[in-house]
Amino acid sequence: MVETSEVPGFYKLSMQERMRLLKESAGLSEEEANVMADTGGLPRDVADRMIENVVGGITIPMGIATNFKINGKDYLIPMALEEPSVVAAASNAAKMARVKGGFVVTNTGPVMIGQIQVVNVPKPESAKSKILESKDSLLKRANDQDPMLVSLGGGAKDLNVKVLSTLKGPMVVAELIVNTGDAMGANAVNTMAEAVAPLVEEISGGKTYLKIISNLADRRLVRATATFDKEAIGGEEVVDGIVYAYAFADADPYRCATHNKGIMNGVVAVAIACGQDIRALEAGAHSYASRSGKYKPLTTWEKTPDGDLLGKLEMPMAVGLVGGAARTHPTARAAIKVLGVKTATELAEVMGAVGLAQNFAALRALASEGIQSGHMKLHSRNVAVSAGATGELIDLVAARMIQEKKIRFDRAKELVSELSKKG
Repeated sequence: MVETSEVPGFYKLSMQERMRLLKESAGLSEEEANVMADTGGLPRDVADRMIENVVGGITIPMGIATNFKINGKDYLIPMALEEPSVVAAASNAAKMARVKGGFVVTNTGPVMIGQIQVVNVPKPESAKSKILESKDSLLKRANDQDPMLVSLGGGAKDLNVKVLSTLKGPMVVAELIVNTGDAMGANAVNTMAEAVAPLVEEISGGKTYLKIISNLADRRLVRATATFDKEAIGGEEVVDGIVYAYAFADADPYRCATHNKGIMNGVVAVAIACGQDIRALEAGAHSYASRSGKYKPLTTWEKTPDGDLLGKLEMPMAVGLVGGAARTHPTARAAIKVLGVKTATELAEVMGAVGLAQNFAALRALASEGIQSGHMKLHSRNVAVSAGATGELIDLVAARMIQEKKIRFDRAKELVSELSKKG
């Protein structure tokens, strides 16, 4: 039990010193401390600079989803996550999509919004007009912050202004519209917003507070479509079941939350593998799903006149290949090389296709044999490991639980004890 969390100068210690202190205060064994201190493929000095107070790392398995054809191009897709059945489901869905040509994905370009909040404005509507009249000078100030981005065709391209009615009275919000190129864009946009804020404050007569990017990236959308042949996916009854499942999600936010979670299973797994900001992606996806005032699915599913299944996905996808973990983490760099994408937009398109594939796989399972049938078979190995199985015993215990249809920790413990004695 930790006696106190007050540790003066903890950030000044080396990784080894922090771990030594942690080991003593938390009562970690030598084995536990060594496991926690392992940073895997990430060099310790790099890890120590990526975030604060570093003591070690945690490894998440990375698998490769196969069979994907996106916009006529084949991809092997790295996916990093801890949940069984996701990589297999994505690969199987992509195989079925190939029958009708795979996935077609379009995008609206790498455009992000930077917001400058202004309060205590004497005349909000007048201030809005004055800020818009100063658009050219404001955009110039913004673009002066990142000449490299501007030279590559990016930079601040437009300015919007709105007046909000809030709990604290009216607020004026100026919004920079920024093409971030191959970067996710948070640093560039935030820097521009902070540089422009003093001018906005002067023009408006108010006081600026927040100057920050919005993660509701509704100008940075991907739209993925795929047609699934009815015979390839199990017949028209399965097609009907998937359309009914979509209708359920469209009508009920409780179901819709899990529907969209299935999409993010795929999106986030690729994002982790490629060093992307998964918190920004999740925030953008779920806020976009709520833009109508009701929480809605990020995909739609319908039956074609031929009886096949047509799926469509539309969602924000703010990703980057410049800066962040995509550049600093060696495993992320290797994963991006395996994927073979050359631009942030191409990465976003791939992730959109994977999200649609993952949603299809989950809905097909639900509409046919049920989600647990395949998932629990794969999960059985995790249960066996948690019960103490090692080596060949893992597969033996998993096989017995599947045979008995008792994939539970207590049964796994019994089988570990029983089969260990026989071995």
